[in-house]
Amino acid sequence: MMPTESLPELATKIAAALPAAVTSCKVALGELTLDVEAGEIVHVLQFLRDDPDCEFKVLIDVCGADWPSREKRFDVVYHLLSLTKNRRIRVKVETDEATAVPSAGSVFPAAGWYERETYDLYGVVFDGHPDLRRILTDYGFSGHPLRKDFPVTGFVELRYDDDLKRVVYQPVQLVQEFRDFDFMSPWEGAPHILPGDEKAAMAPGVTSGNPGKKP
Repeated sequence: MMPTESLPELATKIAAALPAAVTSCKVALGELTLDVEAGEIVHVLQFLRDDPDCEFKVLIDVCGADWPSREKRFDVVYHLLSLTKNRRIRVKVETDEATAVPSAGSVFPAAGWYERETYDLYGVVFDGHPDLRRILTDYGFSGHPLRKDFPVTGFVELRYDDDLKRVVYQPVQLVQEFRDFDFMSPWEGAPHILPGDEKAAMAPGVTSGNPGKKP
């Protein structure tokens, strides 16, 4: 079934029905995005699910985004699908590290797992979630790995301790002498044959050194 109105018309209807909750509506690249007050997210999702002009009855995903320079650094993003209207909508709320977002589990039971993932990877807390704990990282994991300020190496590493005969966690240690820095110009190439280039070096007209250079 094709929608009877355009996305801008739908956005106007939703904004008029939820004036205290919807702060902005955007239509870009054929997609409708609503910015919503975090405390009103459950009310908004319930309206989008039950209103006959919307019927967004399928929760596709709940995910996060991190904007460290912003006062409310996190976006929590909800993607909904209407099978009867054949269209999608995106709903976003902003929050910070200390302010909880109401759980959407009472409207969409599937939100429970998605909210656990967002908590695990970003540290966003969901108020009213019945079992808010990590879901992707291991027991004892420190930090939230999709935050922009999370180090690429992580804080701890997992290894097998031969003396203790078990797996242990320990702080990441980057030993300087085991690092291999390569500051060569990418335009000049290596003065030696790189691993895997042996056959190219044996090609006619190619001398030793960089196989990409002619004599």
